[in-house]
Amino acid sequence: MSDLPEDHPSDAERKMQFLYALRSKGVTDSLVLNAMEAIDRGPFIRGLFAGRAYEDMPLPIACGQTISQPSVVGLMTQALEISPRDKVLEIGTGSGYQAAILSKLARRVYTIDRHSRLVREARAIFEALDLANITAITADGSFGLPEQAPFDRIIVTAAAEDPPGPLLAQLKEGGIMVVPVGQSDAVQHLIRVRKSAQGLEYDELRAVRFVPLLEGLGKDT
Repeated sequence: MSDLPEDHPSDAERKMQFLYALRSKGVTDSLVLNAMEAIDRGPFIRGLFAGRAYEDMPLPIACGQTISQPSVVGLMTQALEISPRDKVLEIGTGSGYQAAILSKLARRVYTIDRHSRLVREARAIFEALDLANITAITADGSFGLPEQAPFDRIIVTAAAEDPPGPLLAQLKEGGIMVVPVGQSDAVQHLIRVRKSAQGLEYDELRAVRFVPLLEGLGKDT
């Protein structure tokens, strides 16, 4: 006999509710949905908010950062249009949740964060989940990762006033970058940038709110 109350959802029901919430917010790409079904959000959230891991909401993590709500993670991943041979750069490792999902879709993922504590904790989760195609680095992400450029896809999980020039320079021709743009204390917009021989094409996807993209290394707390 189960000790759970009758209204407590089973793991299967909770997963169905999670995927339904993603679809209802516009995440419809089957490969993205499969990746998000494969990566449990639970291990990426610790402490007081661990019980809310399966709700579609942003939650606080260490170092004053946040883990984005799953529907935004799904929409950003979908906007990247990742193919299995792609090399992806993520700016802003945070909890590691976004990079883990990217790892199910891309050949290789490089993820950078200015907080060494976040990188250490994310690496431990990647290892536990056997996600061997992710390289997590402590560095100033605003400069990208020139030694591994160019990248097929770049995703930025912190808001910049404009799409950062150094990152655009490291995007391969034919590549896509997804980045929140706007002042940190005002409405921001999620922008998709396509790079071609003719130049850069910008699409505005939706309003969002992210922590600001900061230069330099962070002080771990």
